[in-house]
Amino acid sequence: MIVCCGEALVDVLDGDEARSVPGGGPMNAAVAAARLGAPVAFVGRVSTDAAGDLIWRHLQRSGVELRACERGDEPTAKAIIRLSPRPSFRFEGDNTADTALGAVDLTAFGDGPHILHGGTLGMFRGRTAEVLARLAERHDGLVSLDPNVRPAIIDDRDRWDRFHRRWLSACDIYRASDEDLAWIWPGRAAHDCVAELLAGRVTTVIVTRGEQGVTVYTDEGELEVAASSIDTINTADTVGAGDSFVGSVLTSLWDRLGGDRSALVSLSLADWRGIAERAAVAAAITCSRPGADPPFAHEVEASVSRSATEY
Repeated sequence: MIVCCGEALVDVLDGDEARSVPGGGPMNAAVAAARLGAPVAFVGRVSTDAAGDLIWRHLQRSGVELRACERGDEPTAKAIIRLSPRPSFRFEGDNTADTALGAVDLTAFGDGPHILHGGTLGMFRGRTAEVLARLAERHDGLVSLDPNVRPAIIDDRDRWDRFHRRWLSACDIYRASDEDLAWIWPGRAAHDCVAELLAGRVTTVIVTRGEQGVTVYTDEGELEVAASSIDTINTADTVGAGDSFVGSVLTSLWDRLGGDRSALVSLSLADWRGIAERAAVAAAITCSRPGADPPFAHEVEASVSRSATEY
């Protein structure tokens, strides 16, 4: 099982509650992996309010397992996004359900090992942060982290750093954007940050660079997937693209390794090229339609086949 843990919230577009859409980095990654055919569970706390019901139905329709998920009467966190007359962002997240996770029990999913994925807001907010950090520290399967930094929401840098370090102590795969690295380690070159990560517990670092493509780093070396090879689909917006990328990577790893963290070192850079290129296609399809709407497996397969034919 791939277990994605963290926050589920809603994006309210142009301040119109009727235009609320489910969001949250770990939840989006869970939906992406499930739509690509992997067995996936979401772990978090979802409100029983109308927005929470919207999130719950979205997860169910996408085939995400919810037996380890909690529900509570706290409100749903909201990202209020206004596109006109000028773009603006406001976050309403005080004492919301996503921060109040009480416990996690994965026994319903069998002995594993499972792939555990976390990051974004659930990594550092409220009681949830402690529950999930302990889960990562005790997990015997592969652990993936996408910090997916949201500076506008981080009001306690020390707290964020503390929980980030705890996840790093258990992390096998680390995905970050170049902007994430610049915020986490200000003033340092990306290569220096990657070298420090690989010198610790982390086995693989994936850095996404927007239009400049993707770089994968392992002890074997590094490889790049150029933007020109993946930027083949018209862009509507980039919401959820990184989460779709992560969901695809997790799906590929599940297909190849299950949740066995010790087998990760067996993947060569050639293996990672195939994984990264497929993930880039999933991200590009997500960019082709509004909001965090990850593709299904048949859509990725069709796009990969079309690209191969054109090549």
